Amino acid sequence: MSMPPAEELASDRDDDYTVWIIKYGTRQTTRRELFLNYDLYGEPDAPATMDYFFWVARNRHRTVVIDTGFSERAAIARGRSMIQHPVDALASIGVEARDVDAVVLTHAHYDHIGNAGLFGDATLLMARREMEFWASSVAQKRLFAAYTEQDELDALAAARRRGRLELFDGSIDVAPGIEALELGGHTPGMSVVTVRTNAGTVLLASDTMHLYEQYEREMPFSGVTDLAGMYLCYATIRSMLDQGVSHLVAGHDPITLSRFTPSNVLPGLAATIGTTTTAVPAD
Repeated sequence: MSMPPAEELASDRDDDYTVWIIKYGTRQTTRRELFLNYDLYGEPDAPATMDYFFWVARNRHRTVVIDTGFSERAAIARGRSMIQHPVDALASIGVEARDVDAVVLTHAHYDHIGNAGLFGDATLLMARREMEFWASSVAQKRLFAAYTEQDELDALAAARRRGRLELFDGSIDVAPGIEALELGGHTPGMSVVTVRTNAGTVLLASDTMHLYEQYEREMPFSGVTDLAGMYLCYATIRSMLDQGVSHLVAGHDPITLSRFTPSNVLPGLAATIGTTTTAVPAD
């Protein structure tokens, strides 16, 4: 299969991007497992699906990846279905992992940092509070540690010692038109990313809101380090939407792809926001 050149898939402007929303995994679960203290809502339990995504902001000048998905080993150990490896998905849109300029890690859970070591010499960025929490003794408590893989946390610590991991406080301009903002809640340094596109500003909410329903009905996710902080995240997101964010992208909702432009390159597994080609790869 031949692919269109990378430059045909991206904007010419330095501060304007195509955002790719790429589904790489899925799992079957229940509503009771997804929502914290679900019985308090007085609703019957029901089957639920949780999808796994990572995101790419791309123009002709640079490629920034937001989160790196879970590893194949973690997928097997945790009973998750890996539909496509994130590195293979990147190759499908004309991006080699070694050529990525920067990787924003929104938080340190296993399904967001699992393949960070595969991105060559790309700069890794994470909120300082996030990194410091997972290096603390309290992070070893079962209700926190259940969402991480120790070898992946060790790899982040090693990247920090080598100077490859850049930590930020509050917010950071990742590149022209891309900002990472620390909000907390789900984890102590949980971050979101805003990306400018020719279709408006995109808010990649990651796990500040796994599901749109979680945000719309203020139903916190079951995994949380700061419950009050999670509620505050919802208020912050509403404020950001009021102040000009045009597109809200949830972290794990199966309906996410249907809200945006479907990809011809990865049909059924990706969607885009902003300038992009409509070319279909030739057999």
